[in-house]
Amino acid sequence: MAAATISFLYLAALIFSSTVLISADTIVSDPLKNGGNITDGDTVVSAGGSFTLGFFTPAGGVPTKRYLGIWFTASPDAVCWVANRDTPLNNNTGVLVFSTGGSLRLLDGSGQTAWSSSNTTNNSSASWVAELLESGNLVVREQSSGSILWQSFDHPSNTLLDGMRLGKNLETGEEWSLTSWSAADDPSPGSWRMVMDTKGLPDCFIWQGNVKKSRTGPWNGLRFSGTPEIASYSDNLYAEVVVRPDEIAYVVTARAGAPFSYLVLNEDGVLKRLAWDPDKRGWTLWMQAPRDPCDDYGKCGAFGLCNVDDVATLLCSCVEGFSPVNQSQWSMRDSSAGCRRNVPLECGNGTTTDGFRLVREVKLPDTDSATVDMSATLEQCRVRCLANCSCVAYSAADIQGGGAGSGCVVWMDGIVDVRYVEKGQDLYVRLAKSELVANKRRHMKKIVLPVTASLLAVTAVGMYLVSICRLRGSRSTSLMFLQGLCGDNRVHKKVILSDPQENDLGDEDRDLSFVCFGDIVSATDNFSEDNMLGQGGFGKVYKGMMEDHKEVAIKRLDKGSRQGAEEFRNEVVLIAKLQHRNLVRLLGYCIHGDEKLLIYEYLPNRSLDSFIFDAENKKVLDWSTRFKIIKGISRGLLYLHQDSRLTIIHRDLKSSNILLDTDMSPKISDFGMARIFGGSQQEENTNRVVGTYGYMSPEYAMDGAFSVKSDTYSFGVILLEIVSGLKITLTRFADFPNLLAYAWSLWQDGKAIDLLDSSLVKTCSPSEALRCIHIGLLCVQDNPNSRPLMSSVVSMLENEFTPLSVPKQPVYFAQRYPEPQGTGEKTISSLNNMSVTMLKGR
Repeated sequence: MAAATISFLYLAALIFSSTVLISADTIVSDPLKNGGNITDGDTVVSAGGSFTLGFFTPAGGVPTKRYLGIWFTASPDAVCWVANRDTPLNNNTGVLVFSTGGSLRLLDGSGQTAWSSSNTTNNSSASWVAELLESGNLVVREQSSGSILWQSFDHPSNTLLDGMRLGKNLETGEEWSLTSWSAADDPSPGSWRMVMDTKGLPDCFIWQGNVKKSRTGPWNGLRFSGTPEIASYSDNLYAEVVVRPDEIAYVVTARAGAPFSYLVLNEDGVLKRLAWDPDKRGWTLWMQAPRDPCDDYGKCGAFGLCNVDDVATLLCSCVEGFSPVNQSQWSMRDSSAGCRRNVPLECGNGTTTDGFRLVREVKLPDTDSATVDMSATLEQCRVRCLANCSCVAYSAADIQGGGAGSGCVVWMDGIVDVRYVEKGQDLYVRLAKSELVANKRRHMKKIVLPVTASLLAVTAVGMYLVSICRLRGSRSTSLMFLQGLCGDNRVHKKVILSDPQENDLGDEDRDLSFVCFGDIVSATDNFSEDNMLGQGGFGKVYKGMMEDHKEVAIKRLDKGSRQGAEEFRNEVVLIAKLQHRNLVRLLGYCIHGDEKLLIYEYLPNRSLDSFIFDAENKKVLDWSTRFKIIKGISRGLLYLHQDSRLTIIHRDLKSSNILLDTDMSPKISDFGMARIFGGSQQEENTNRVVGTYGYMSPEYAMDGAFSVKSDTYSFGVILLEIVSGLKITLTRFADFPNLLAYAWSLWQDGKAIDLLDSSLVKTCSPSEALRCIHIGLLCVQDNPNSRPLMSSVVSMLENEFTPLSVPKQPVYFAQRYPEPQGTGEKTISSLNNMSVTMLKGR
């Protein structure tokens, strides 16, 4: 096994720790040879000092119970392997003997064998040695050839280290699995096990006794389908499932420079990935499973869907076309009986009229009894499923090639343990033709109209209303008529905008509320100036109170706004399909003659810029709040770039487009300029540059080239603004054209902490602040290839031990035109309208 890579700082920490822990009798680094032994009190340390082998008693355990184990040298409580889990020694007279023939035997004080590396005795005359490798693997190998006779990695305890396997040896039938300790102070095998199921698609299960408790979801070529968060650690870890004639195994490998991390199944059945922080000399939690109630195996029963965000139904609902088996139990929040079909399938005698209902963004069902064919296409999968009357669902088995995926997995008789997850997969569930037709009819009741038809219809109604208003000559009469016209449909009326990318964005039946213009006029008190929240290049934003007493924010586009029909439609189509805690929620829209209005959730704290650039308001944002805002924005961008099925580039990210909710959590808004990348696109060019001066990346501002790295640049600017409380375009410094130049100068002089907003001095964590400044400078580098992806940014922000590269000097923009008054922002809508000077240096 290859030795794990460690950083210089970590190595130094380990060497220091080793000098503290190793006794005078310790055997350091040298392998055990035939006839050698280790007594209680001796330890063997791996060559690099990372791991230690010796006798121990668990913290808080019975002092007389002694075990032989391997632990992290820097953290002795982190025991990663135990030899004699079932047979503890009763005193400190134990000895590990390395016998001729390559056998390891653990003897108690009376010479009885408490544990041995069974079936390893070799009668050949070969010269065997036992050695603790830097990876934490205890191996018995032939000294000259290096061939391994036995290794601890083949016999895991409760811990999976870098390079270990979780799976099955297909030749011997041996399983590599994890078994929890019985208690925190008792290494004996507990009731929890983590095992890879290899019957269908590879899928990792956590069992308690004979009961399945949770699972990762089947491997889809990129990751386990129920654990999308692993993508955020891709810079530190490389995860793969190895499928060979002799084995199927899950293996995690640390990337160069990554901190040490390991997976442990604890005594409560919780699986955790912990990473070592050499600065704090402690462990940080990276991932945990189960994460929430929807991870409980079979939470919603057969054909049930679990949605952790749907608290109204206490998580569970049925796949469309199905209803609860036991409605009374379901009403009592017991959904374990699952769901059954509303209409029987129409299949038999070699014919069928059935079809499929697409369920998006899910963890695929348990594949234990499913049929898998990796050579089939998705279309072949559909045909095969229809040809078998027992087939109830199908999906792609492998999505690593992009598009709809490849390979075929089909489920017979039932599906279980399905939940919604970000960046989940498509599942096709079989329904009778009559049920599919009924579904279409139900959705037709939502008044599905093409955009052009709806525009004409609403325009005609608007013209009619104008004539009525003129005849009646009073606002109150006009409002009464408008409200009467909307009737009971005012908030429930639905319009789906026809969109060529509709099927690529999400559930084609997900729709958006069309709100009556009369209701908007009433809610805003006829667009009273007292209700105006703000103003931008698009027009004005008003606070409104709808009839259900729900507060909303209403964006009213000016008729002469730079945002025309394309941007309006773009925002409606895009944001309606995006669901993330750090993205603003669009509730509805209205088209009324020349009026175009968007209705959003109301966020009482308004926009980020109203706090960080205001001398009094900025005091509300202490360091922990600002750091929370920074991380929230990064997660929202990661969702847009990577976790929302398609790559979405915002293109107008700035502090005024970051809204704050009641808890000061950030939500990205204003998607009128956003664009979708599909397939393998890495970059696009445009002759129409849109965005805001100061936040635009150099390649976009000058050449019209934009990519996900354009948003990374904008994020870097916002990050530096949040830390400093200084605006990118309005701040003026002697000898410096803008904030980036000032920040870089301080960085070069070793005075980066001086960039910190003075209001943060008492609440700031200097190390976090300096790290944020460092990350901000990495994000605004001139070359987009030098900027990190948002997945890396999230990892760098949330894990202090993630290594940071050295930033390069950014390009500075100096305006040649006077700045506009009011918002302090200059929005660029064309390359021809932009004139800047690109500077380097002071």
